[in-house]
Amino acid sequence: MPRRLLAILVAGEGRPVSEESLAEGLWGDRPPRNPAGALQVYVSRLRRVLPGTALQRSVGGYRLVAPDTDVERFRGHLVRARASAADERHSDAHESFEAALRLWRGTPYEDLGDDPSTAAVRAALLEQRDSAQEEAAAALLATGEHAGAVAALEPLVHAAPYRERRWTLLALALYRSGRQADALNAVRRVRTLLAEELGVDPGPELRRLEGRILSQDPDLAPVGGTIATRGDRPLTSFIGRDADLALLSRLFGTHRLVTVVGPAGAGKTRLAVEWAGRDAVVRLADVTDPAHLVSAVAAAVGVTGFTGDPYETLVERLRMHGKALVLDNCEHLVGDVAALVVDLLDRVPGLRVVATSRSPLGVDGERHLPLGPLAADDAVTLLADRIRAGRPGWIEQDADRRDLRRLADALDRLPLALELAAARVRTFGVRGLVENLDDRFTVLGRIPRSTMTPHATLQEAVAWSFGLLSAEEHAFAVRLWPYEGGFPLEAAGSAAKLGTLISLVDQSVVTAETSGSAARYGMLETIRAYGRSVDEDPAATRAAHARWVRELVGRAEGDLQGVRSATTMAALRRELPNLRAGLAHDLAHAPVEALRTAARLMWFWIRSGLLAEGNRMLTAALAAAPDAPLGDIVRAEASSAGLHYFTGDVTTARRMLADANRTVSAQPHHRGLLAEVRYYQALVQLPGGDPEIALDASAEAYAIATETRTTWLIAAASMAWGAALVIAGRTAEGRHRLRAAVRLADASGLVWTAALSELMLAQTLVDAGTGEALPLLRSSLRRFLIEGDLSNQLAVLHNGALALDAADDPAGAALLRDVVHSHQARSDIRSAGTFLQSVVPQGWYEGAPPSRPPTLDQAVAVLTAETRPV
Repeated sequence: MPRRLLAILVAGEGRPVSEESLAEGLWGDRPPRNPAGALQVYVSRLRRVLPGTALQRSVGGYRLVAPDTDVERFRGHLVRARASAADERHSDAHESFEAALRLWRGTPYEDLGDDPSTAAVRAALLEQRDSAQEEAAAALLATGEHAGAVAALEPLVHAAPYRERRWTLLALALYRSGRQADALNAVRRVRTLLAEELGVDPGPELRRLEGRILSQDPDLAPVGGTIATRGDRPLTSFIGRDADLALLSRLFGTHRLVTVVGPAGAGKTRLAVEWAGRDAVVRLADVTDPAHLVSAVAAAVGVTGFTGDPYETLVERLRMHGKALVLDNCEHLVGDVAALVVDLLDRVPGLRVVATSRSPLGVDGERHLPLGPLAADDAVTLLADRIRAGRPGWIEQDADRRDLRRLADALDRLPLALELAAARVRTFGVRGLVENLDDRFTVLGRIPRSTMTPHATLQEAVAWSFGLLSAEEHAFAVRLWPYEGGFPLEAAGSAAKLGTLISLVDQSVVTAETSGSAARYGMLETIRAYGRSVDEDPAATRAAHARWVRELVGRAEGDLQGVRSATTMAALRRELPNLRAGLAHDLAHAPVEALRTAARLMWFWIRSGLLAEGNRMLTAALAAAPDAPLGDIVRAEASSAGLHYFTGDVTTARRMLADANRTVSAQPHHRGLLAEVRYYQALVQLPGGDPEIALDASAEAYAIATETRTTWLIAAASMAWGAALVIAGRTAEGRHRLRAAVRLADASGLVWTAALSELMLAQTLVDAGTGEALPLLRSSLRRFLIEGDLSNQLAVLHNGALALDAADDPAGAALLRDVVHSHQARSDIRSAGTFLQSVVPQGWYEGAPPSRPPTLDQAVAVLTAETRPV
């Protein structure tokens, strides 16, 4: 109510609002018994938070005096903007219009009703906003930023297609961008729209503009908005950077220095040329001596035949004619360019600068526009467009689309690499090109003549970046090429390396992703390939990476069963590409290490649903390392047995663990390993196994764990013991011990063990008709979701389907069953028959899974709903 009261007073715009109007606005046709008293309460509350005497009472009611509101600020910006436009200060006008429009959030006075007074105020404000949008675009167009104006106007004509001024501005912006056909098409689009929907023709202004476009009226030519006349556009179409183009125009409208930053091949120069025109860009790639910087800039902006100090002549030229200075390829002269820009901005108040560089200039007030890979669809579109240019008869098929996406991803979706690849499709075909990218620099060949890059090959473009690095930065960058899928901060090594990493990020050699819970770094595949090509000892670099992987897994092993298991699982999932690369290296060069690492990852393989992959790695490592220490072999066999169990092959799992038990029992110094083997041996007897083996194994595991004070195993063995009692027919004792296992696990923060204990306990209650099973399954599922354990999430959902079926909820049961079926088919997990509940009703998981199965989130929502249909 105080919010609505304030809105009514603001809408009054300084005029008194009567108490009757306030009451009607607050309560409509349902006022309280004493509206005057209630109104006084809200007025008093409002006065306490408003400054001074802002809220006053007069004869006519209440009013806000000189309120500082968004409405007043909006109108103030409009006054300044229109004054600037009248003085032909178009850049200042655009900045003021944009400042006005940034104040808008949704619909004016949306808390209020639709009474005639409020509706009139709201409509007036909306009309002012719509007009301001058009005037802002017109001001941007008047500055010479034609491509930016196109990007701003396209959404405006879609938002309000009957406002003809927007179409007029769009057609003019397209024409001045060198797009005559598109300009005519815009006029014809609105002509068709008005005729079909309103039955009218365009107004006289649009009709006149159409005629002037057709006759190529010289007065429609671009007005100079940069330091040089706009030259011809590039010969190829501009694809995938419209949003960046629009953002550059917006940043340029509000900041005096904008630097487009990105790696080699990202298209920084092309963006600058598309925005400013080819002849308006000062190219610095060929300026190798800083002493020639000023003369190069002066010559590019038209300062010729000067006498005296060339710098003073340049400053005078910019004062007289310059509004925008576009400096391309600044990375090799960053310090000198930065000093020049700072001084020019200080001495030429009306000057604005756009720079392109692989690293920021580091100037106060600089705004960055990061330019990374193209979006996936845009990259494929660019590839297809360039392939058609070289092969006019080429028709894209569905299979080509998939291969094009693979090719684009393999090339980091960098425009330069995509352009080169398209030219090579004629030689290799799309799929053949993908298969030959191990030697990408040779395969992609030379950059065509007349292109905007100063380099002859993609390799030279990347080498240019590496050539700007210090010796320490170069060595560090080369060390990073083996990392697959990125790396965390700790992979950088010592704190002393942190500054080097920061510098590599600044220079666009390393990418940084900081939107998640922890920063993550990486290299584009093209930069990795170059790092590998210049590495003097790639074998040693790859071995160092594999050693980092081993250390990572060694630290994680204990946490997979401890209180940090969820965090550890998430960290290992992020590093899965690195895990695979490290294991592949060790399998070939250090098989004992591969065996040890793969075994340590047992619960990661299981909980991630990567059962087949884990088993393939363990099988290969066991074969490659027959002479490994006994403890490593036994641990690997036990891990493989666990993976077999979750794929439904309980016979193999039981046999392998029986063999492992016989082997390790004869080795007294492997007592800790014996406890783990016995624990797993008890688990794989569930369900339908030998209860005596399960009882003996779990009891022994519990005794050794208690003796050695192995916290996680005490709770886990207690759980296995409870399950063994159940399959031995001692259900009441088993339930008692399973509840005790939940308490033990909770007391030690062992979320995963508590979840599995609850699942087992619920399995003993599904058919009991007590109603206890569903709450236990909900709790277990929540815990397994936290832990990221897909295998056991599916086990919970299977048992949840059984419980819902028993509770007369066939629809909910069917949904859970479909989710389990689809995941089983995809990942080979067979958790439906694990642990204590082996009931699988006939037909549940037979045949192919549904083609469009429900999502895991939908299944979670069904099972965790607190009420079920009757």
